[in-house]
Amino acid sequence: MALLEVRDLKMYYRTLRGHVRAVDSVSFDIERGKALGIAGESGCGKSSMATAVLRLLPTNGEYHGGTIMMDGEDILHMPEEAFRQNVRWSKISMVFQGAMNALNPVHRVGEQIVEAILQHEEMSHEAAVERAESLLDLVGINPKRFGEYPHEFSGGMKQRAVIAMSLACHPSLIIADEPTTALDVMVQAQILKAMAELRAELDLSMMLITHDLSVIAQTCDSIAVMYAGKIVEYGSVFDVYGKPVHPYAMGLVESFPNIHAERSAVRSLPGFPPNLLAPPSGCRFHPRCPLADEECMQTEPAFREVGNSGHMAACHKAEIVQQGVDIWAQ
Repeated sequence: MALLEVRDLKMYYRTLRGHVRAVDSVSFDIERGKALGIAGESGCGKSSMATAVLRLLPTNGEYHGGTIMMDGEDILHMPEEAFRQNVRWSKISMVFQGAMNALNPVHRVGEQIVEAILQHEEMSHEAAVERAESLLDLVGINPKRFGEYPHEFSGGMKQRAVIAMSLACHPSLIIADEPTTALDVMVQAQILKAMAELRAELDLSMMLITHDLSVIAQTCDSIAVMYAGKIVEYGSVFDVYGKPVHPYAMGLVESFPNIHAERSAVRSLPGFPPNLLAPPSGCRFHPRCPLADEECMQTEPAFREVGNSGHMAACHKAEIVQQGVDIWAQ
């Protein structure tokens, strides 16, 4: 049994013009001790899926079906108070995008970690302080800086403090939403290394959301490529990066510069993502796909196995892409 099993999850946003289908029939698994990367363009539904799993929807967000199973228990339909006490932070925690704004500027960093612990566990303040100091030490921050304010921390230290906070209640799964946003390359490498070490040391599972394919390649075991609210390709990092079978996934991989290849212009995907108030019929990628035909325009492709065990894609033309044809050169 996988640690987290998401099946046919649908989460829409209500607007004055209708429903935005931000997460539309999404299914995936996260195994114990493994990391899943979620990749795709801005607006494809990556962060919305993360908030849907943690049940942190805005007021206009609502579920329209699906299940979320954690350790075999349905957590989507669990009463809110039970979910807050037994799942959020204690089983699943989140590193939010933009650590610069994730910490309260008028409270000491260590006390913010203590507050998270006391909100979800019954223990003395002294014991919570001791745990918070050990967590700071675990992520590479001197525990003596427990009493400092966020403005006294560098960007990388703030990010490490937020990671420490996510570990406060010993969760099994961490959802990291763009954890290296706004950090320079050197600090980003340090954060990614720290997260990899924590995963190994604590046997954590992770869902990493990013638009940076190199980050997923460096830290994850498997990858789900999202487009227009749907997962269009899913498999091991080796399979998806080595032999992508969905035209969109292939376009993403080929748009990433290869320092070992001959110098050339980086390719880009033509067109724009669709309006999710009224997504295209059939395959949602067909307006931008060089292989699109009448079937793609009218019939939604099934999400099916296309290669090695566990390599899945939703594409009518997967077999053509598998032949090694450079479709984006046409």
